[in-house]
This record gives sequence, structure tokens and C-alpha cells, in this order.
Amino acid sequence: MNEPIQGTSEQVAAYTGTGGAEPVRTLLVEDEPNMVRTLTKILERRGHQVESAANGKEALVRLEEGAYDLVITDLNMPVMNGLDLLREMRERGLEAAVIVLTGYGTIQSAVEALKLGAGDYLIKPCHPDELLLAVSRLLELRNLKREVRLLRREMRERARFGEIIGRSAAMREVYKIIEAVSQNKSNVLIHGEPGTGKELVARTIHERGPWRERPFVAVNCGALSETLLESQLFGHRRGAFTGAVRDHEGVFQAANGGTLFLDEVTEIPLPLQVKFLRAIQEREVTPLGSTRPIKVDVRLVAATNRDVEEAVRRGTFRNDLYYRLNVVAIHLPPLRERPEDIPLLVEHFVQRFSRDYGVEPKRVTPAAMDRLLAYQWPGNIRELQNTIERAFALSRAPEIGVEDLPERILRQASGLAEETPQPSDEFSILPLAELERRAIVAALAHTRGNKSEAARLLGIERQRLYRKMEKYGLR
Repeated sequence: MNEPIQGTSEQVAAYTGTGGAEPVRTLLVEDEPNMVRTLTKILERRGHQVESAANGKEALVRLEEGAYDLVITDLNMPVMNGLDLLREMRERGLEAAVIVLTGYGTIQSAVEALKLGAGDYLIKPCHPDELLLAVSRLLELRNLKREVRLLRREMRERARFGEIIGRSAAMREVYKIIEAVSQNKSNVLIHGEPGTGKELVARTIHERGPWRERPFVAVNCGALSETLLESQLFGHRRGAFTGAVRDHEGVFQAANGGTLFLDEVTEIPLPLQVKFLRAIQEREVTPLGSTRPIKVDVRLVAATNRDVEEAVRRGTFRNDLYYRLNVVAIHLPPLRERPEDIPLLVEHFVQRFSRDYGVEPKRVTPAAMDRLLAYQWPGNIRELQNTIERAFALSRAPEIGVEDLPERILRQASGLAEETPQPSDEFSILPLAELERRAIVAALAHTRGNKSEAARLLGIERQRLYRKMEKYGLR
């Protein structure tokens, strides 16, 4: 081999693909000592860390012991030749860019080498420039493939659980269940306080599964009256009730082949639970005003913030329906039980709102972060999200400081209890209707408008709470 042409360091870097990075680990598989010395000299001058093996069998031992970026192998060698080495590397999953050198080249051997994974095939004696260009080309291709793999892995990780953020032990358990259940159609019951992300988990289960291209339909069972909920679930035929001027497809039909998410499932009225249970068992629904059942195939994901077993004991939720829905249970921990996830969530929302508001991401000061970590977050992730958005909406400063946090966070973080009004003599002799109205207002304020939770605190059914709110003009 002739000596390679000289050039600037930039040209050499471009020429060899090293670019001044870590040395390229190269294994020479060659039984001719003079060839080993020549190739070693050429490659070391280009920043390679070169080791050698006298045959394919010795090379396999070295490849098993450590990773190499590049293998340059002779084709004809004793003990194990170059083609057998390539074959063994492929079978054992040993990855490296490979260049085959031979003094007795044939089209057949070249094709065979390329089929077995060689990146290039050169005839000896080859000019150093030819070798270095082949090395550069292979290393560049290998780096591109590595980048693509890393990008795909990162994209998979990002897409894996959508916007569910957290590295705590509790969240890792949630991820494990999502990963397993997304690949089948088992019914899932998600339990968690308001704002913990129950619908987000349901969507992630759907999007991670093989039925991701099919519909995902969500319905809030607590937001509708019994008649409207029955129509929403199962559909109706024209004339089934006043105002039914056309046929309507229920959510079971709309979600056919995909996922139906039922939020606040414990709010389904008891009489309707019988029909709902039948729809799950028989995989068919009968629209209001019809006698002909319609076959459906849906995966059910239900969610609640109430104690379902307590509802079963009280007789407000059917035991058999509970067990039908609770095939796989997922408990979403409240944010106060996983404070180690708060910085991750904060960073996530900072990045999101910087895009939404068209500004640079804000830095959260250590003092502000301390306050966020000390707060109990009764509204969970939803409240944290609103807190970060508030900071973006009210301030153009490059950082989020203590002064940008709501007063309630500062009070609790400072250890100051919320002031609660004490009942006075005047309050104690108010009319019962006014006492009831005030109790409802207080419950709604305490639960931040969550009517299911307010009804639970008041000890009444949700539909009754709606009637009381309408009675007192509470919107």
C-alpha cells in the first residue's frame, strides 16, 4: 500500500469520519504481519484505536469481549475465513461496520460478503485513499443509523405514555399496567382523585394498543340525566321520547372496534346499571324505542373518584357490574403522594406554555420550587398545570418566582391554615332552606366545582344535587 495523501485536520476528519470525536475502535483480522503493520499505521494516523486478530476465530473472541466500531477482515485466512466470520457475527448479533479485503476477489465472494452484512469489499492491494474513503463512508452510515435508532427510541419513549409524566415508584407501577393491558381488550377501572389524569391514562391505553386506529369515545356519566344518559350510551330511535326527531347512535356504537371511556361511572343510576351490565355481558345494545339489539365490540375503560366498594356496600352500585368493570384496576396516586414528580411536571408545563404563549421557557426559581413542593395540591395535576399557565399569562418575566404563585399556595407552604368562618348565633337560626343552600355552596367551593365529590360530602345522590342547585339558582 502507498502512503495516503496529506491534508488539513479538517480534511482528515471529513475524510475518515472521526471528526475529532472519541477514537474509532478498529479490529484488523489479518494473518499477514506486514499487512497488519501497514494498515495499523494508516489507521492510527487517522485517529483509530487499532487491535488485531490472526483469524476469524480469534476475532470472534475479541468481538464477544468488547464492542468495536469497525472490522477490517481478510477473506482468505486459516482456521476461520472472512465469510465464516461474517456469518458468525450475524448469528451472534455482533454489530460493527465491516470492510472485506482480499487478493483473490470474485463477484461471487463479493456478493456473498455483502449479503452477510459487509459494508464494502476491496481488492488488495488498494490505495490508502480508497480504504480511508470506504472507512469514512461506512462510519458515517453507521453514525446515521445510530442517530436514527436513538431518535426512534426517544420518539417511542415520548409516545409510549403520551403526556403522563412521572418517575416515582407509584407511576412506574402505573406504566407497567398500561404497557400490559394496552395489548388486550380487558376492561379497566381507573380510580383517582379529580385532576390526576384518568382520561389521559385511558387515552394512552387506547393509543398504545393495536386498535389505536379505531375510535376512542369518552362520556361523562355524571353530567346527564338518566334518560339522556341512556340515550347517550345506547342510542335511540326517532320518536322514542319528546325531542327525538331522528335516530341517534349511542357511544357503544360510536366506539365499536375501539375504546369506550366512561368517566364517573359510579354516577350511572341504579335502574340503568342493569341495562348497562347486559350490554357488557352480551356485547350488544338496544337503542331506546327499538326492540332489535345491535352487536358491538368495545373495550371499556371506566373511571371514578369515589370508593366503589363503599358504593357497592351502600347498594348504589351493583356488585356484579363492579366486577365486570374491575378486571384490571389502576390507581392513580394524588400528586401530594409523589412530590418527586413535581419538578418533572413543572418542566413539562413550562415547555408547553412557552410554545403556546410564543415565549422562551421560564426558569423556576429555587424558592418558587420549594413552595410548589410544599403545597398539597388538592386539585392535583390539573391545579399544577393551571398554576404554571397563570404564571405565563400574568408575567413576561424570564422566570417564575414566589411572587408569581397564587396566594393559596403561599399560605399553605408557609404553614398557615386556611381561615374558616365560625358559625354565629345569627347563622344558627337561619331558615333550613338557606342553611341547605349555604351547605351546597360550601361543598361546591371545597371541591372546586366537582359535583360528584360535593354530592358525596353532602351525603346525597348527584342527581339530587343537580335538582337542589336548580332550586336555589346555583350555576
